[in-house]
Amino acid sequence: MATIESSMADIQKVHILGKEAIHCGFHLIPYIVETVLGSLPASTYVLVTDTNVANLHLHKFSDQFDAQIAARSVQARFISHVIPPGETSKSREGKAAIEDFLLKNACTRDTVILALGGGVIGDLVGFVAATFMRGVRFVQIPTTLLAMVDSSVGGKTAIDTPHGKNLIGAFWQPEYIFIDAAFLETLPTREFSNGMAEVVKTAAIWNADEFAALESRSSEIFAAIQTPSQFNAGRTLSTRSEAQALLLQVIVGSISVKAHIVTIDERETGLRNLVNFGHTIGHAIEAVVTPQILHGECVSIGMILEAEIARLLGVLGQVAVGRLTRCLKAYNLPVSVHDPRIASLPTSKLLTIDRLLDIMKVDKKNAGPAKKVVLLSRIGATHEPKATVVPDAVIRKVLSEAVTVIAGTPRNSPVSMATPGSKSISNRALVLAALACGTCRLKNLLHSDDTQVMMAASWISKYGATFAWEDGGDTLVVNGGEGALTPPPPGKELYLGNAGTAARFLTTVCALVRSEDGTQSTVITGNARMKQRPIGPLVDALLANGTDVKYQENEGSLPLKIKASTTGFAGGHIRLAASVSSQYVSSILLCAPYAAQPVMLELTGGQVISQPYIDMTIAMMKTFGIVVTRRKDEESGKLLDIYDIPTGKYVNPPEYVIESDASSATYPLAIAAITGTTCTLTNIGSSSLQGDAGFAKAVLEPMGCTVEQTETSTTVTGPPVGSLQAIGLVDMEPMTDAFLTASVLAAVACKPVSKERELPDAPSNTTRILGIANQRVKECNRIRAMIDQLAKFGVQTKELDDGLEVYGLEPSALKNGASIHCYDDHRVAMAFSVLGSLINGTIIEEKRCVEKTWPNWWDDLENKIGLSVDGVELSSQPDASTSGAGRDPEASVLLFGMRGSGKTYLGQIAASELGWEYVDADQYLETVYKMTCKDFVVTHGWDEFRATETRLLPEIISLKPTRTIISLGGGIVETEAARDILKEYAKTKGPVVHISRDIRQIVEYLTNETERPAYSQEIEEVFARRKPWFEECCSHRFVSIVEPTASSSDESLRQIQRTSREVGTFFRHITGVSPNLSPKVNLGQRSYFLSLTFPDIVAQKDLLDENRSDILTGIDAVELRVDLLSPHGAAKQPNVPPREYVIQQLAWLKHITNLPVVYTVRTIAQGGAFPDKAHEELFALLELGIQMGTEYIDVETTLPHSKIRKLAARKGASKLIASYHDWSGDLRWFGTEIEAIHTTASSLGDIVKIVGKANSLEENMELRSFTKSVKKANQSKPIIAINLGEQGQLSRILNETFTPVTHSQLPVAAAPGQLSFSQIQSGLHLLGQLPAKRFYLFGNPISKSPSPTLHNSGFHVLGLPHHYELHQTETVDESVRSIIRSPTFGGASVTIPHKLTIMEALDELSPAAKLIGAVNTVIPVEQADGKTILLGDNTDWQGIRNSVLSRSACRWTAQDTGLIIGAGGTARAAVYALNQLGVGRILLWNRTYSSATQLASSFPVEYNITALTDLSDISNVPPSIIIGTVPASAVTEGGVKLAPEMFGCRQGGVVVEMAYRPKVTPLLELASKASSKWTQVYGVDVLLEQGLRQFELWTTLRAPRRAITQSVTDFYNAV
Repeated sequence: MATIESSMADIQKVHILGKEAIHCGFHLIPYIVETVLGSLPASTYVLVTDTNVANLHLHKFSDQFDAQIAARSVQARFISHVIPPGETSKSREGKAAIEDFLLKNACTRDTVILALGGGVIGDLVGFVAATFMRGVRFVQIPTTLLAMVDSSVGGKTAIDTPHGKNLIGAFWQPEYIFIDAAFLETLPTREFSNGMAEVVKTAAIWNADEFAALESRSSEIFAAIQTPSQFNAGRTLSTRSEAQALLLQVIVGSISVKAHIVTIDERETGLRNLVNFGHTIGHAIEAVVTPQILHGECVSIGMILEAEIARLLGVLGQVAVGRLTRCLKAYNLPVSVHDPRIASLPTSKLLTIDRLLDIMKVDKKNAGPAKKVVLLSRIGATHEPKATVVPDAVIRKVLSEAVTVIAGTPRNSPVSMATPGSKSISNRALVLAALACGTCRLKNLLHSDDTQVMMAASWISKYGATFAWEDGGDTLVVNGGEGALTPPPPGKELYLGNAGTAARFLTTVCALVRSEDGTQSTVITGNARMKQRPIGPLVDALLANGTDVKYQENEGSLPLKIKASTTGFAGGHIRLAASVSSQYVSSILLCAPYAAQPVMLELTGGQVISQPYIDMTIAMMKTFGIVVTRRKDEESGKLLDIYDIPTGKYVNPPEYVIESDASSATYPLAIAAITGTTCTLTNIGSSSLQGDAGFAKAVLEPMGCTVEQTETSTTVTGPPVGSLQAIGLVDMEPMTDAFLTASVLAAVACKPVSKERELPDAPSNTTRILGIANQRVKECNRIRAMIDQLAKFGVQTKELDDGLEVYGLEPSALKNGASIHCYDDHRVAMAFSVLGSLINGTIIEEKRCVEKTWPNWWDDLENKIGLSVDGVELSSQPDASTSGAGRDPEASVLLFGMRGSGKTYLGQIAASELGWEYVDADQYLETVYKMTCKDFVVTHGWDEFRATETRLLPEIISLKPTRTIISLGGGIVETEAARDILKEYAKTKGPVVHISRDIRQIVEYLTNETERPAYSQEIEEVFARRKPWFEECCSHRFVSIVEPTASSSDESLRQIQRTSREVGTFFRHITGVSPNLSPKVNLGQRSYFLSLTFPDIVAQKDLLDENRSDILTGIDAVELRVDLLSPHGAAKQPNVPPREYVIQQLAWLKHITNLPVVYTVRTIAQGGAFPDKAHEELFALLELGIQMGTEYIDVETTLPHSKIRKLAARKGASKLIASYHDWSGDLRWFGTEIEAIHTTASSLGDIVKIVGKANSLEENMELRSFTKSVKKANQSKPIIAINLGEQGQLSRILNETFTPVTHSQLPVAAAPGQLSFSQIQSGLHLLGQLPAKRFYLFGNPISKSPSPTLHNSGFHVLGLPHHYELHQTETVDESVRSIIRSPTFGGASVTIPHKLTIMEALDELSPAAKLIGAVNTVIPVEQADGKTILLGDNTDWQGIRNSVLSRSACRWTAQDTGLIIGAGGTARAAVYALNQLGVGRILLWNRTYSSATQLASSFPVEYNITALTDLSDISNVPPSIIIGTVPASAVTEGGVKLAPEMFGCRQGGVVVEMAYRPKVTPLLELASKASSKWTQVYGVDVLLEQGLRQFELWTTLRAPRRAITQSVTDFYNAV
């Protein structure tokens, strides 16, 4: 029998509803049992829990109840009931199951039920207690933090229904609530954080002191649950640790608030609504993303969004929002739906504003349709003692990811306002105060992303420094740590997001860290953009000084691993390259006093960038007690770039007021300038430490503004709207961050520049901004960003080495409705909001990026400046196409490229393939000016030639707007005007194709070329200059592949044919005339693509040649895994292949095969090798795929949807495969998650691809059911749905659309469980999905036919279960009729004598068979109603045509003549073939003239057939194609006389022999004697071609040409 454990415990009790019902402590199980038995007598005690909790705690309760019941000698029993964990148990069925258990065990009204578990158990069991026997007593014993502080307190019980959560329930107060904090030691960390959301919420609405403790002591609170307490430590005060005491204090404090509120408002009529802070929006989010995201995580996001609503309404300050954000982050809680934990979920794509607002309609707090939200007024207090009605428009604005500023005049002019604290000064002050001795109160600290990163990265506490808030969060109290730095715990990284300042400052700070054994390290990392931003010069300086720093990924960027040493930072003479960022300099300056020896910092590398920021650092260091000396040249007195920093410790001043941010100050001042109003900034003036404070005087005043500036304030009054002046040259090196503001003003600075600022080499509306080269390596390449985004307004710019030029326009000339991509850059967003105040409809796509420096910018814009701001949901915005999607497929195509790239050759092929006209722009110029281009340049010079070329360009386009390939000169891109024409044409009319070629081949070619005028520069220099213009102006790119010189005439012919085929395929696709797509996909037929996993495709080109290999047989497309391409062998994660390498690989692949290409860049998270966060690089590669005419583009649905939609707008005839891969094995093929995945993918792509991982065979059946259901929907898109792994192979067999396959000759399979094509066919057969069919040859005599060999070898290679056999009969008798109607009949070949008589046994004839009057192929075709009809076709003519095409590079036209010898059935097929080849005149000769005339008359007159009486008559019109259709014996024995005149065509031609024995017939012998220019086609070749076509008609599969050819050749030679 179990022993009774001591129930002695130190308990904290909380009053609720008039009694001390809440008992809190540690290790309380004995106490709980004693209390329940002593105060709640009953016949039965029933404990209900779930399997998870039961495994941990049930036996302890059972033992104690049994022991104490026995000791008390009472007539009572203890029983338990265990249910499955999770929300699914909280249902009507779950409730009924518990009730049935109680009834089965004869429980009565005196029963006491104990609910042991989390919120699900408490809610469910409480509702059972409320209704069982009309209500029985129950006890709450919550085991999760969330249940302890929330659901267990207050008596709310409920179950879920399909219509929503907690919709059926009751208020039923428990007799006791026992809070045993020791249970939390077994709680997963994520679940603990989940509960902390409610704790933070309660403190935020009620108790500022509790909140301050929470935000400063997160690590101590986590420590209390992460160290298991031994021997019931904590049960009594004497054994309770400090961390345990803190944890219990936090829990009790939170519970006390809720208990107080419940006591006042038990039934939730007013005050109790306050505990729903964060829940209005949080519950709506939870309804979409549950169960993957927990309740507290959703409420955490809801709190931030509802705090932002309060901020927007003007009742809450940014300080409170910032503190709330930091506090939630400290407990690992998400604060945005863009948090990776949520954004990576498929269901996150369903978090649309309309959906969230719709869900909020059913919130219990609402008053009718009006939504109620709990609004904070400060930390620890709410705006009202209840929830407040908030209009939908306000909620929509906060939820929107984008905004639009309503253009107009600021309502609050003249504006007087203060701007947030300086980011630069805030970050420096944080470092200085934390490293210093003593206490400092920092005031006006910027509450932004950057400063949050600095404070939340956990580095301050590692100094021994601490911080706390005063004045409601307006003052940060920093107790300095005196530079006592220790390494972070193992595995703990400092994640800095995209905070460049923090990254650079902390790199040197970490060099100060000391370790006794020198083995510990600190890792600093950031987001994808941060991993691109440079930090190399600073690392180089630290390495040279002895600090052990290692790059963890790419050299020159984060992440960094900085090893702690026993001595810390060495100091001494340090050399630092300072031409990229002044932050490198400030980083070393700030830390230098704590080096082992005084530092002499020497700046190298030329012009030091942003000197004012260095001066700012030095001035602040002086304030904190360290004086830096800058050396001077002794002779000249000139300041040198050498600084001396003594060793010492900073001393904190009692108070340090942070100056307002001068860069941010430029935005409200610029709004005054652009709108002609007045703005005064009260906290930034001429005495500022910041260089940007000079913006008003240096930029706005020359633009025509009135500027008044005191030491502490700046006032700007703008001129009338449209009156801003261009300012010519302005050097913004002292204020680089402000150049973006200057650029948007320059866009509307249309009035001429003043005389003294005129630029001699630029128009009068020019503003030339210099000194800003460092802005290319900020949050983005800001110079490029401004150029690209200003272009959306129609503003012209010019990029310079050190800046840019902006050419001002009248405001009315700017385009409305521009949608601005902000590159996650706060400065870009705020700068364009300035322009949006004047230009209607401007959309700022990423509103939240302003949180870096001015989180409440949009609120201040509306509330303080007086400009309305509306929310915009980007998913509802149409995407602007930049390549003219939906344009006329017959629009002319423009070609350009370097001279020697092959424009003429390829352009003429393209025109021929399309049946269009070809025009050469140079020839057009020569026609107009009646001189050669070379002479024109000699006479007029290159400048005039370029100007003339540009003038003629629109003229040519106007003359040839459709059905023309227009080849332009390579230098057409040299003039800006021509570039604008090209870009506009690509955007609105038709393709502009850049023809490129290896520059080395171009140089070699042009070295020997003399017809064109010589370049005035080296060819490589010309190419380097033009290359960016080529890329800027083209919509597509064709790479001219020049193969090595062929070793034989056959190989030379194949090279020519490959080029013609490639060019035709490319231009038909990009124009949309005939897109190169797999027809099977839309027809719903089984289709496959081969996943190529080679790192180098070019090295495998022979393997991909269907004449040399069968690797491509049976498949419908090839997948190029771009992420696996690597010039260095097998790709290693993460892999970003070089762009030029990808171009080369894709170009060769398209040259080798005309199969459609599936272009895939798979990220690591989705099973590939490409880095997950490198979105810009990934989309650049996807854009490249579209440019190069790739037919299918795989795009992952986890990527930003705005970018996917923009890609879709530019795809032209190509198709997007929207893919989602889940490698976890957790994806289920039923429920809301998979539905959300499918809905999202369907909205983004033309084809849906979903890949899961099977853990059992049954999951493939679930997948099958899912795909069947989605296919039933109207307008459903093709879907690829498969499971990974061996267990998932069945799904690959059953998948119908574009099944990815592998091959034994590939290095590796692209994914686990991938099968080959033949394996899938075998699997289909075994599953009964591919029944074995029988195929036949009907005719007589046929015993020596190669057809069985031909088809059976094909079936074998492809893994098909079919069989082909001979069926020899004299007539089409009953045996034939029975065979063709058999259910196992797969198809038949028909030869003499049945080609005519078989026709009456068939249901339909193809158009070719009807006209030829003979059938050689029978095809069973299944109709839509399930019935099968027999179709007769004729592939003889296709055998002839394909044989001719494969052996000649010619294109036949109406001027060509063909000759047919014979007039039988084969001759009819030959006539049809010649017509299909385009031959304009057909001559027919037969030994019996009347037969020839009869045949000629049976074809349409358009065939232009002439029957000859004598072959000698042919000399006047010698044919270029000759087809012999009579047996060889007819020539040798039958009197057919062949005339040598037949071969009179001087260019030669093709002679086709239809008789396949003997191989060399008299006709072919005569051809050999006549001329070597005649290409011969043997009868067996034609037989092979027509047989291959039959094979494909029967199977719908690509025939294995090489294997079949080899088999037939072997058979032919053996017989």
